[in-house]
Amino acid sequence: MSSDLRNLNSFMTGSPPFGQALEGDKAPASAHKMMDNEVFVNFLLYSTILVIKMYLVAVITGQVRLRKKAFANPEDALKHGGLQFCRTDPDVERCRRAHGNDLENILPFLFLGSIYSFLNPDPFIAWLHFFIFFVGRIIHTVAYLVKLKAPIRSVAYTVAQVPCVSMALQILWEVVKL
Repeated sequence: MSSDLRNLNSFMTGSPPFGQALEGDKAPASAHKMMDNEVFVNFLLYSTILVIKMYLVAVITGQVRLRKKAFANPEDALKHGGLQFCRTDPDVERCRRAHGNDLENILPFLFLGSIYSFLNPDPFIAWLHFFIFFVGRIIHTVAYLVKLKAPIRSVAYTVAQVPCVSMALQILWEVVKL
């Protein structure tokens, strides 16, 4: 077993057991260890902001539905003026695609970034991975929602994929080294 994975295993099975606090501590000991990991803290910062961004895109989608009176369900359309409003709208669909793209890209980042954080990467390189992904996703969403000219959205998408591919390859390398 590689030393990085041993460290992860030691972290995961350290004393006291997960969920139990040391005497006088308010948080479990393992939470303290996790928050001592500079890389993991950076990952938490960027991933939490991205999850909040996903919620905001969902709220924006709902607001555009209301403004455009374009509802997906008959019961919603009836509540807001009649069945003629149970329809699709290009602006609502654009918001939905932006949200769906977030789901397809941010969820894998959450997995990859969390595992990568415990492989003992260089803190600056790890921060760079997280920051590039974060900026790429923000630009991608803005480009989608405000209809920026091509290829801004495509470039942002591609740039954000580079750190994910890098993290995935590094994780695989650690697994293969076992």
